[in-house]
Amino acid sequence: MSDILWTPTAARVSGANITALMRDLGQEYSASFNDYRAFHAWTLREPEKFWLHVWDSCGVRGESGDVVVERFDKMPGAKWFPEATLNYAENLLRPRAPDAEVIVFMAEDGRRRSFTYKKLCAAVSRLAQALQSYGIQPGDRVAAYVPNCPEAIIAMLAVTSLGAVFTSASPDFGVAGALDRFGQVAPKALIAVDGYQYAGKTIPILDKVREIAAGLKSLVKVIVAPFLPSGSPVLNGARNIVWWDDAIARFAPRRVEYAQVPFDHPLFIMYSSGTTGVPKCIVHGHGGSLLQHLKEHRYHCDIKPGDRVFYFTTCGWMMWNWLVTALASEATLLLFDGSPVHPNANVLWDFAVREKMSLFGTSAKYIDGLRKLNLRPKDTHDLSALRTITSTGSPLAPESFAYVYEAVKDDVHLASIAGGTDILGCFVSGSPTLPVRRGEIQCSALGMATKIFDAQGRAIVGEKGELVCTSPFPSMPTGFWNDDGDRKYRAAYFEKFSNVWTHGDWVEETPSGGFVIFGRSDATLNPGGVRIGTAEIYRQVESIDEVIEALAIGQDWDNDVRVVLFVVLKAGHALDEALQTKIKSQIRANCTPRHVPARIVQVPEIPRTKSGKVVELAVREVIHGRPVKNIEALANPESLAHFKDRAELK
Repeated sequence: MSDILWTPTAARVSGANITALMRDLGQEYSASFNDYRAFHAWTLREPEKFWLHVWDSCGVRGESGDVVVERFDKMPGAKWFPEATLNYAENLLRPRAPDAEVIVFMAEDGRRRSFTYKKLCAAVSRLAQALQSYGIQPGDRVAAYVPNCPEAIIAMLAVTSLGAVFTSASPDFGVAGALDRFGQVAPKALIAVDGYQYAGKTIPILDKVREIAAGLKSLVKVIVAPFLPSGSPVLNGARNIVWWDDAIARFAPRRVEYAQVPFDHPLFIMYSSGTTGVPKCIVHGHGGSLLQHLKEHRYHCDIKPGDRVFYFTTCGWMMWNWLVTALASEATLLLFDGSPVHPNANVLWDFAVREKMSLFGTSAKYIDGLRKLNLRPKDTHDLSALRTITSTGSPLAPESFAYVYEAVKDDVHLASIAGGTDILGCFVSGSPTLPVRRGEIQCSALGMATKIFDAQGRAIVGEKGELVCTSPFPSMPTGFWNDDGDRKYRAAYFEKFSNVWTHGDWVEETPSGGFVIFGRSDATLNPGGVRIGTAEIYRQVESIDEVIEALAIGQDWDNDVRVVLFVVLKAGHALDEALQTKIKSQIRANCTPRHVPARIVQVPEIPRTKSGKVVELAVREVIHGRPVKNIEALANPESLAHFKDRAELK
């Protein structure tokens, strides 16, 4: 059976934005691009021509200046568009028809709200004026403790229109987790909600908001948006706290004014997962974030004006920032907040049909969960408007690739994408002009010099190694917050290989130019000195019917490392000898004897970050009797108790 699951039609290829991009650049520079790989190679040879064309062809509002990049041979140290001035929010709110629908929000309880372009601009204008009245100036930080709702986007646009810096966390973070993040950047204002809904439960959070506000001595104002359907109590008990409607009441809508700032002016402060210590505060600039997202949206995801774009995300995950930039491609944003399987697993597909979704973005874990449930949206939902499905957050298993085409839609561009909070974008991505192969990310992203290095720093193909980037790119962080001399920044990405970004993923480049990710390289198993990616094991184990999900770690044992596998089983199944044998046989037959776990242990759940990523490192610390440094980074920290002092591992 062929590994190719989908091939775009000639009409799809000819109508793709990237096809027009290749044609235009070929004509402008008398170049011939026979295929994607040839064009990708050109974007690396001619970075100035490529990125300037992205600026121009995407209609970036601002002044680019005469210089595209300085010190391109330095990483870190390269400086993109050093003469440019622009504003990210202005590019998202570029003119549209006043009655054009730009945001649609659906709450878990079915409440729907929509915003026209005129209504959104008015809301942004009024909040921006309120923030200015509280003394918010360019460079000041404003924190948001909010669900994925319209107020989050309004707040971000208002803050960034002023040249202030936006930083956010989802309201499921505890007080300590929020303070671990916001406390490092000293925000001048906090924007929050009174509560949120999840899995049929209403969760008030005003008490948490008050505690967070009390812990942030830098605050001059707390603005709370009512979000709970049942109404909210009187605000009290926090310094300078005010309801959203009261904050904006004295300001009439007017034309939004945009502070024109340098290309690298701070836009977002993002946070690393924080599972091994206090989260790193990663600073991203106006220009780099905008250019990277415009490139990915328009050319890799083929987003066109009027498309309706959805990503299942929270405001604590970088995919929220990625999603909202789709406004700059004149798309309509589809927002959902709540559980993706409440009241049933069709909720997001119902949303897709009702709103004629063009792009459905989600996590690999969500797709795998649907596969385990044997859900078949293809048979129950009209997905004729859906052109693209994107998946990220963890490696997408080959079986899940096949599941999408068998059970969701057979004519859809499935783009598995990977990058990270660190770059606010992708190193490897999809292309609507390339075939989709089972288990493979399609290509290296345009303008990204993505390679796989062995331990000696040599580029390799067909072998597993470190994912690196050998040339600078616009969305590299401008640095870490409060990092004197960029010491932490350099240590995070540039110590392993000189003048090369090392991302920390264990990856293989295939002969077709695709990529397979095997997990984080710092979580790579090393039994007998052989490096094994955890995703290799998960792909085999999670294909077994009785298994819902798995987690593998390396346990120090007898002067070596042994592989320990934890499994969550479907109801009614137990980890008896027969199932253990079945699991080991599956791994041995499809991987190697080195991959076979020395111990298999059943647990009721597996710990995850707030964005749904499995945290192998935290489990590794627990089984070795070491403290987990930042419990607040976990969505379900209580699950770690299931791994402590296990008799099976003694």
